[in-house]
Amino acid sequence: MAEQLMFYTTAGCHLCEQAEAILRRVAAEQPALRWIPVDISDDPALVDAYGLRIPVIKVADRAQDLGWPFDEATVKAYLSQAQG
Repeated sequence: MAEQLMFYTTAGCHLCEQAEAILRRVAAEQPALRWIPVDISDDPALVDAYGLRIPVIKVADRAQDLGWPFDEATVKAYLSQAQG
């Protein structure tokens, strides 16, 4: 079963670029992982929720998210908790 991961980001965010590189490395090891980039600037509610915290990742059907800073190990741990 593929993990669907929301990746909250916005244009011009250098931390978001770093986070995307981490997600690419994790996805290379976990081919079922798919993430959907969501530009928070398109939605005022997302700006309120994530504006100061991006980049943020969140498994689509899970309440808990993972905000920056994170590394590959943290992302993998977050994903394994989501599966459990």
